Order: sequence, then structure tokens, then C-alpha cells
Amino acid sequence: MEEITNVSEFEAIAKQKLPKMVFDYYASGAEDQWTLRENRYAFSRILFRPRILIDVSKIDMTTTVLGFKISMPIMIAPTAMQKMAHPEGEYATARAASAAGTIMTLSSWATSSVEEVASTGPGIRFFQLYVYKDRNVVAQLVRRAERAGFKAIALTVDTPRLGRREADIKNRFTLPPFLTLKNFEGLDLGKMNEADDSGLASYVAGQIDRTLSWKDIKWLQTITKLPILVKGVLTAEDARLSIQAGAAGIIVSNHGARQLDYVPATIMALEEVVKASQGRVPVFLDGGVRRGTDVFKALALGASGIFIGRPVVFSLAAEGEAGVRKALQMLHDEFELTMALSGCRSLKEITRDHIVTDWDLPQPRITPRL
Repeated sequence: MEEITNVSEFEAIAKQKLPKMVFDYYASGAEDQWTLRENRYAFSRILFRPRILIDVSKIDMTTTVLGFKISMPIMIAPTAMQKMAHPEGEYATARAASAAGTIMTLSSWATSSVEEVASTGPGIRFFQLYVYKDRNVVAQLVRRAERAGFKAIALTVDTPRLGRREADIKNRFTLPPFLTLKNFEGLDLGKMNEADDSGLASYVAGQIDRTLSWKDIKWLQTITKLPILVKGVLTAEDARLSIQAGAAGIIVSNHGARQLDYVPATIMALEEVVKASQGRVPVFLDGGVRRGTDVFKALALGASGIFIGRPVVFSLAAEGEAGVRKALQMLHDEFELTMALSGCRSLKEITRDHIVTDWDLPQPRITPRL
């Protein structure tokens, strides 16, 4: 098999290796999948304005996120049920993140528990939280994450109901019988029933709290001292409300284009959210990042860092822990090269002037023929 040279190439290998139901679950988006395509395509509307003749013999990609020093502004987004991709699942991802010196976010719907992931060794880890109807379940889960040494909560706010993912409906998606949602195993919420459509959609309808609102961010702050990142913000209005509610940071996310179709690509929504945040909290982005150039573009538009989701599950499916390590390394190396060729030696040198977007350009006037 020929050598893998970029992270996008893992997808085809994952498709060969995985059962159709599993691959489709990871790969698909909501409804027409317009936003799924747009998340990628929108990056191509941003071009570079590289600066030349700058000494780039030393490049520093390190940064801090919520006070934690990491090797690069590239982190791992929460993705559910990773043992469907590879038997080692979240264990492998945790070890790869730790080896790369970056942050892993563990999904609430992981197939390994917070304690199991903590047992893989040292590492900076965040915990993604879905708010269940039973708040005791939520409080218990947050306390367990805290005890297991997780450093922040990424609160997903774009999923009062599950988006319509037609591949999952066609495939009657359900968690394979040999797996459980490990964090909920003891609470009798770890199994997903077969359904006439998507087993996950039925599970969400039964368990996830549709009444979730801003006051619940305040409630969450009463049960944990961990910083809360609000994940799923796409507008200036919600950026301001997140900060008012006490968020420690914002993740501009459209849930990998799996929730509401025809929302903008996250890279298109980013600048609006950054401007509204006025530097009061860090703003991160997930969705569509496949190249080091994408990372640079996000930082030039004001992001403090990015998270990758699908590249992790696809590289995990292809080659396990080694695959995830390779994916992180390739993005690291591409980003470093992009910085050098743009004339940036540290993240603080990456500015808005290093890019031009097609919404910066004056629209050409169509002059009528006389």
C-alpha cells in the first residue's frame, strides 16, 4: 500500500476497513449535507498573503489553552463511540494526543469511561458533556471527570434534538452489541435500543434534555469548578451571551455539519464570533480542518486553536494509535511549513494581514454595456 501523505487519505482506508453502518455514522452529515461539503470548501475561499525574507530558522508553535501549555494549536475534538473504529478506541486516541503534547476531548458517548481514559497515563484532557434529563446523572458524570483529572468541560449546546442523518436512518444505526456507552454503563443508560430509524436519534429523544438553556450554564458552574467551554456557537449574539453566562471559552462548531444543515461553514462564522468576544475569552474552531493551511487560516481569523474530529476516527480506523499519531504529526508539520512560508515564527505573528478572503475583496461592479 502506498504511503499516506495527508490526513484526508485516511478516509478511504477507513471506508474499506469499517462496516458500512459504522463508516456512514462517522462520515455523514445532516440532510442534504450542504454544510458538510461547505465546511471543507469554505477554506478554499481564503488565500495567503505571505511575507518574505524573514528568518524562519526557528518556529515556535506552542500555545496555552486555559493555562495549559500544548505543543501546537491543534487538538482533538470529541467524537463518539471510537471502539467502533478500532478495538482500542479512546485509549489509543488518548495515548496519541499525549504523545503529541496536545489536548484530547473525550465524548460523553465514548466507549471507554473517564476513568479508563485517565488510566492511559498523563495528558491534558477535556470532557465533552451532553446534558441528560436526569440532572443527577449529569452531576455524577461531571464529578467523575473532575476526579479523573479532566481539566475542562466542553458543553455541547447545539443538540437539543439529534440532527437528521439519513445514512443512519437507512442503516438503522445502533451501537454494536459488544459495545456500551461506558460512562453510563452503571446507570442503565449505556445501551442503545434498536429503532425503526436511527437508534441514536431515539436514544437522544429519550435521554437528552430539550429544555437546556442559558440558566443551565450557571447551574453547571454551581456543581463544578472546571472551566466551561460552550461548544456549538455560530453567531455574535450567542458569543456575547456565552460570555455573560460565564463561559471560559467558545468553540465555533456546527457539530461536524451533523445537526442543522445550511448553517455556514465554521470558518465563515468564526470572525463574527471572534469580533463579538472582544478578546474576553479564547475562541476555538472545529469543522473541516484537514490541512496545516486550514489551521493557519483559522488562527489568522482570530481562533486560539482548532479541534479535529473525523481525521481522528478515520486515522484510528486505518492504523489505530499509530494512525492518530501520524495524523497529528502530519498536521503539525504542514502547519509549521505554512508558518515558515508565510513568514511567521510564532503564533502571535499570525495576523489577519496574512490572509485575504473573498469577502474582503471589493465586489466587481458589473458595468452595463452602453
